[in-house]
Amino acid sequence: MKTKKTLALVGALAIAGSSLAACTSTDDSKDTSGSTDTKKASDKQVLNLTSGSDIPALSPTVATDSVSFTVLNNVQEGLFRLDEKQEPTPGVAESVDVSEDGLTYTFKLRDSKWSDGSDVTAKDFEYAWKRVLDPKSGSQYAYIMYIIDGAEAYNTGKGKPADVGVKAVDDKTLEVKLTQPAEYFKALTGFGSFMPLKQEFVEEKGKDFATNPENFLYNGPFQLTDWKTEVGWSYKKNDQYWDADTVKLEEVNYKVVKEVSTAVNLYEKGDIDTVGLTSEFVDQYKDSEDFDTRLDASMYYIQMNFKNELLKNKDIRKAIDSGYDKEQMAKVLLNNGSIPAYYYVPKEFAKGPDGKDFRDGNEGFGSFDASSAKSSFEKGLKDIGKKSVKLELLSYDDDNSKKISEYLKGEWEKNLPGLEVTIKQQPFKNKLDLESKGQFELSFAGWGPDYQDPMTFLDMWMTGGPYNRGGYSSDKYDSLIKSAMKETDAAKRWQSLKDAEKVLLEDDQAISVMYQRGASLLRKPYVKGIVNHKVGADTSFKWTYIEGK
Repeated sequence: MKTKKTLALVGALAIAGSSLAACTSTDDSKDTSGSTDTKKASDKQVLNLTSGSDIPALSPTVATDSVSFTVLNNVQEGLFRLDEKQEPTPGVAESVDVSEDGLTYTFKLRDSKWSDGSDVTAKDFEYAWKRVLDPKSGSQYAYIMYIIDGAEAYNTGKGKPADVGVKAVDDKTLEVKLTQPAEYFKALTGFGSFMPLKQEFVEEKGKDFATNPENFLYNGPFQLTDWKTEVGWSYKKNDQYWDADTVKLEEVNYKVVKEVSTAVNLYEKGDIDTVGLTSEFVDQYKDSEDFDTRLDASMYYIQMNFKNELLKNKDIRKAIDSGYDKEQMAKVLLNNGSIPAYYYVPKEFAKGPDGKDFRDGNEGFGSFDASSAKSSFEKGLKDIGKKSVKLELLSYDDDNSKKISEYLKGEWEKNLPGLEVTIKQQPFKNKLDLESKGQFELSFAGWGPDYQDPMTFLDMWMTGGPYNRGGYSSDKYDSLIKSAMKETDAAKRWQSLKDAEKVLLEDDQAISVMYQRGASLLRKPYVKGIVNHKVGADTSFKWTYIEGK
């Protein structure tokens, strides 16, 4: 996810089967017709999973990654949430009225409770959203609210909180004013940054807020319990949830497991119910009835730090991009449904006003060419007056990321004579921290969409953007994105977005996109109704149940 966004996405979280199973259908392609009303009474409603990473952040104010947003999606609820068919469905909001010009949303809230038994009110949303926008909060996701009138001005220190277009009219009515119409806004209110917070509770806990399960309030299907750093965590059903009757699972347990082989062994022993597979296990299990594969909407790429003397040089950046074989990486090394990507906005993700996929007529940026890569690299070295150089690749610490990083090192050192690459593997949370501080040269990064529009991938590369951590800056790129943000003609807006992607990948070679993520996994046949999303959080367990175990 991708989130966002930047959502710094977990690098190849191949063993978090539930996280990787992003798709537009419920419970992948397997049978989901079993009725929750007729499930065997003896079935214990407990789901056991693994994650390749701990939870980096629990607070919706500061969460930036797919693991945190997926946790929030299951323990909290926004005004809307994505349902089993990937459509925005009312959550805390019972209904919404949209003005004719599409700029004013009036949400009517249903009766719903926090886990402490108190009412969830419109004020909880106004407070939480303005907390994200508060310049003092340090939220890296504040920009996602800039579509709200006055939000950007407040977040950048040019406006006041009272001028932000979100207002609790009364306990059950929230009014939101936008800067421009946005069909995706209802869905956006289900994203992690838009979750409500009870002001009194947050202020009472102070610095301890959201540091452990006891210092957090829940209004979603589950509550977080037993969170032990780098060990695991659990959810238990939230009996205070307004739609608790729909929730069948009593418990969801996660173990942090970084080695795929360990996770597969746990699956074989029946200790976990789903597992993501890396290349060697795909071949082993591809004929199993438990096996499934799909294409996700998450993109993985090499982010380059423009503050680095070498990477300021476009020829060196071009050599980095064309100096490894993306086909080999995706189809052989990963072998999990991922596909090589010569583009940044994913395939099968968003359609334009003409009904065509964004990718139609807008792909083919770059290719593997060892000879051309060598020539570009030699030219770049000559420009900076060096014969040999060193670069460090920042990466995640899971099995899949290690394989990809070592592959890149080998390819670059073979095809770009004079380059020495060192690999710095870090736990997920540490890697995000280093990226946020700009402490990297090359970084193996990923992004998943926050909402279903190309803008969720493209606006992050604007000058000064919170997830533009390599410091890329282009007046032309910024102009195209700003134009798309204001454009009311859908066709012209779409073309501006396509032109911006071309500037990013071809004109400036700002990043090197590697692949669009696929997922291959095993899932026990008794696990029903897992809902996986292409946008926002990876997974919802609200409709999941165990039948026939």
